[in-house]
Amino acid sequence: MRSFAYPATIDKDESDRFLVTFPDVERCATDAPTLDEALAEAADALDEAIAQRIAAGLDIPAPSRLRRGQRAVPLAAQMAAKAALAVAVRDAGISKSELARRIDVGEAEVRRMLDPRHNTRLSRLEQGLAALGQRLIVHADAA
Repeated sequence: MRSFAYPATIDKDESDRFLVTFPDVERCATDAPTLDEALAEAADALDEAIAQRIAAGLDIPAPSRLRRGQRAVPLAAQMAAKAALAVAVRDAGISKSELARRIDVGEAEVRRMLDPRHNTRLSRLEQGLAALGQRLIVHADAA
């Protein structure tokens, strides 16, 4: 089982702003004047960093264990589902056309499923994951 909540390190910079970095995701950082704003911006920055990796066909790093002083920042649900599908396709070593054949859709549909900017129905992402022996599990925490 793979989670898509990444540990974030939060420090204050020389301007007394909250700087948030992600040890597992290169070049993903943001800052803000308050902790709440920094965490909200961190979630956006993380989604964008993972979206870029999906779009470029790059590996999506697995989150490391949360360490003392870090906060877990989850991907948005849609982005987490797309990341899970991208990881499953890569791990299976199959092409988009092979996934399309397995779920009986056109290759263009699979490209949309793997497009981080396309709003894909959750049931379609679940169908793609199921064809690869995976299932999507949703977990809710207190905000």
